[in-house]
Amino acid sequence: MSWPPFPTPPDLKTAAELQKRLTKRVELAGEWSQVRAVAALDASIKRGGDLVAAAVLWDLKAGSVREVTVARLSPEEVFPYIPGYLSFREAPVYLRALKLLNDPPDALLVDGQGIAHPRGLGVATHLGVHTGLPSIGVAKSRLFGQAVGELGLAAGNAVPLCDRRAVLGEPCGQGLQVGWIFRSRDRVKPIYVSPGHRVSLADSLDFVASLPRSTKLPEPLRQAHLWAGRARRKGLEGRVFFK
Repeated sequence: MSWPPFPTPPDLKTAAELQKRLTKRVELAGEWSQVRAVAALDASIKRGGDLVAAAVLWDLKAGSVREVTVARLSPEEVFPYIPGYLSFREAPVYLRALKLLNDPPDALLVDGQGIAHPRGLGVATHLGVHTGLPSIGVAKSRLFGQAVGELGLAAGNAVPLCDRRAVLGEPCGQGLQVGWIFRSRDRVKPIYVSPGHRVSLADSLDFVASLPRSTKLPEPLRQAHLWAGRARRKGLEGRVFFK
């Protein structure tokens, strides 16, 4: 897998302008029936330490992990943590982890936002546009948008996440729908699902809902979360698991 260098903007104005330009390349449609392996991405960091990312290649047919890679960035290499600009912080280390995979993924499942973002370019969308891969964002908290309707307490319930300030999405009352609030487990806090690139709003929710889960996170992302934390604590790097 080979992609162009990921840009590091010198200031937030430049970063915001780049995000706005890249939203013009986002595609909110695609064919997911051919997806066989998805790379789940999550990152972990301890104050003053390396930013560590895990890429978990999940085999959809087998329902299991095929391969895990870990990449690191030193504190000097990491873009500052600023809400709304997370992709500039995390995407470079995710790309390093993806390049270490033996088998290329068909799609990306990213811990973070897709188009549910003030400028329509969360980390899942930015990675999708940069790599050309279909991508979906799954976040544990809301960054942008408001619920339309009341979310039921039972697993499987979902309501649209909409905002009149949105730059990407589908019509939703006076604004645009940018994602979903999804109750993945009975009576637990919901997750926030939004399309990244080359996937529709409906398919993004259907895909995430179809994945196995033992906690509120879909299992591929739960595994990525566990591996990222384990790698940070134990100093792991490279190809750390494969079948």
